[in-house]
Amino acid sequence: MLRLFTCLVVYLALISSPSGVAAQEPANPQLPQGELAASKIRISDAIDEAIQNNLGLLAERVSLTVAEATLLTAQLRPNPVLTLTSERMDPGHGMFNNKAAGGPPEFSVRVDVPFELGNKRELRVETASFDKEIASARLLDSIRKLKLDVALACVDVIEAKAKLALAVDNLRTFEEVVRINQTKVNAGFMPQQELTRSQVAMLQFRNTVKRAELDLLTTKTKLQNLLGRRSPVDDFDITDDLKTAIYPGTLDSAQLQETALGARPDLQTQERAQARSQSELKLQLAQAVVDYTLGAEYRRVATNVNASSNFAGVFLSVPLPIFGRNQGEIARVRAEQDQLTRQAQALKAQVFSDVKAAYQEFRSTRDLLQSIERDLLEPAQRARNNSEYIYRTGATTLVEFLDAQRAFNETMQSYYETQGAYRRAVLRLNNAVGKEVVQ
Repeated sequence: MLRLFTCLVVYLALISSPSGVAAQEPANPQLPQGELAASKIRISDAIDEAIQNNLGLLAERVSLTVAEATLLTAQLRPNPVLTLTSERMDPGHGMFNNKAAGGPPEFSVRVDVPFELGNKRELRVETASFDKEIASARLLDSIRKLKLDVALACVDVIEAKAKLALAVDNLRTFEEVVRINQTKVNAGFMPQQELTRSQVAMLQFRNTVKRAELDLLTTKTKLQNLLGRRSPVDDFDITDDLKTAIYPGTLDSAQLQETALGARPDLQTQERAQARSQSELKLQLAQAVVDYTLGAEYRRVATNVNASSNFAGVFLSVPLPIFGRNQGEIARVRAEQDQLTRQAQALKAQVFSDVKAAYQEFRSTRDLLQSIERDLLEPAQRARNNSEYIYRTGATTLVEFLDAQRAFNETMQSYYETQGAYRRAVLRLNNAVGKEVVQ
């Protein structure tokens, strides 16, 4: 009755509150990570956020926890076995009736302790330790690849922003041209056909702006997905500039390859795998060594009501390795060792190839970017401005102005694409080497 009265009081207190049960909810519920994250960040901030929140990397981190659990299991020793028995309990003649047909009742306690030989436990721990090191190296390699993917996606966003700004500037220029041409047509200084041509050109640039906006939105969405944001937002932006300082120094391809041998996490993973294989071979050879079980037993036999007999025994159990001596597992590990050796050779060759290709891409894009900045930018800008001024004065045709504008657009598009290609080449070179060699 008291319990029912308490429930009634609590119910009346809840329904009498201004917001009922909803008043118990927190006023500021925790928002998902994607909604709390900043909308305007730098490339370095994006990389840090991806390392913390990327879903694929979070799943990869679990493998390290699994490896630690495997190491804990390897450290355990075999459990002893406790056996309790009670025999010849005749319910028809009493528990301690020595005239029972089955003989006097017996009670026993036995403990069997397994003993491992061949340093099996130590070798299990050593092999599991290599598993943990392999998981750590794989996590580092996943971080290396994620950094590259995020940085490349950031460059895509910055390049898409630059191209959109160029398209918007071109559209603004032709909107001004159309306005001036409309004034000239109304004043009778220009035929309607010339105005129509300029309007068509303006519409084409308007479509270019729409495509550039779509490209920018697509790159932003892709980048936010890499960052692990569950709710992508449209006002997300990368604040870095597309233009970057060109590396003035020289690099040695052979030296970069040697640096990669000591810095690449995937090579470290392969080395750990080979070391683990050696440890596992020792473990499988040790598994062929037989273990023994030592047991001790205490037995009590109740001969009559007032007397009993006590016995003690020691037991040794050893399997006979007549057929199975772990031949299959030993052969498997040796075959895996040969496989790992070939994989290590292939990976080393692949690393050398990656570094060489990235270095060549870096050199070619750097030379091209320097050439564009030195030879093309200023003449293209000057030709476009002069053509626009002359067209507005009526001394040239729309076709000539469009040709100058098209040449300027192609030059700027090539410039932005080369800037993006140079930054991607720097990122790929650093990623191929495994450390930052070009800032």
